[in-house]
Amino acid sequence: MTRRVPVAGERPYEVVIGPGAQAELALVLAGTPKVAVVHAPPLAAAAGAAVETLQTAGVAAEAVVVPDGEAAKTAQVAAEVWDEFGRLGLTRSDAVVGLGGGAVTDLAGFLAATWTRGIRVVQVPTSLLGMVDAAVGGKTGINTAAGKNLVGAFHPPAGVLADTDLLAGLPDAEFRAGLAEVVKCGFIADGRILELLAADPTGRRDTEELIERAVRVKAAAVGEDLLDTGVREFLNYGHTLGHAVERVEDFGWRHGEAVAVGLVFAAELAGQAGLLTRAEVDRHRELLTAMGLPTTYAGDWARLQEVMRVDKKARGASLRFVVLDGLGNPRILTDPDQAWLDAAWAAVSGDDS
Repeated sequence: MTRRVPVAGERPYEVVIGPGAQAELALVLAGTPKVAVVHAPPLAAAAGAAVETLQTAGVAAEAVVVPDGEAAKTAQVAAEVWDEFGRLGLTRSDAVVGLGGGAVTDLAGFLAATWTRGIRVVQVPTSLLGMVDAAVGGKTGINTAAGKNLVGAFHPPAGVLADTDLLAGLPDAEFRAGLAEVVKCGFIADGRILELLAADPTGRRDTEELIERAVRVKAAAVGEDLLDTGVREFLNYGHTLGHAVERVEDFGWRHGEAVAVGLVFAAELAGQAGLLTRAEVDRHRELLTAMGLPTTYAGDWARLQEVMRVDKKARGASLRFVVLDGLGNPRILTDPDQAWLDAAWAAVSGDDS
């Protein structure tokens, strides 16, 4: 049984969730002359199946291979794929399929947004992170030396097919990392998510419900605020420090692991600001620990602050954080007191002497 979550906006679309959802690929792209299926090497078999499905439906489809993980999200890789699109003769009538985890769907969306100033993209996320976050909402991008996703475009997909059969072979560490984006949605909007994860911190028992609930939280935000100038910013809870950790570690940390640390930092910061009680702050740490996600990070605090100041959420010289003013009530905290920041960092880094 599939679940369907509509995403509103100028170009509305559906997120289809459940076993076998990928089978709807030919339906979504019916009548499209040409399609490039962008994927990383480990998913060659799945990409081949997608190409065959499309070809059977009369679509001229071809696979395009990109590096695995964050290594795909570079200007050099994008330029190489643009050359490939030119070889394939893709026009504005054609489309791109992003088949893979969050890095591949980010890249595929960016490629589609920029080729002939915009062609359709259908996202087929193969990781939990991709299903609940990267593939939904139309944010696309690549990384630069300055930071993560600083070059990109808002380009809503024509559809998202979250085929939960693809999660069967996902390593536990990758699945746990994806859960960080799920629990984030619980903290900012849907308390039922927190209850489900408290009952089963692995997330395996209620996977489809958790995905649907997380997608509904994101759909509500992006349907109202595609360009990330209002309520959509709240989806960045935990991401300011999280993205900085990823950048400082040269993307050696999984996104969800870095976000987990960022969630604890943001909770500690809200505690310093008097917005969360000690029990609410501790709930973050306790639940993330039960889920097997990291809650501490010992790094270069000065360097992390430098990176955070060029984060997409920064405005001029102002440092901005999404925090909670009570569970389920996110808000923006601008230029928090340095003493609060230092205290939050001490709690995360373990240096609270």
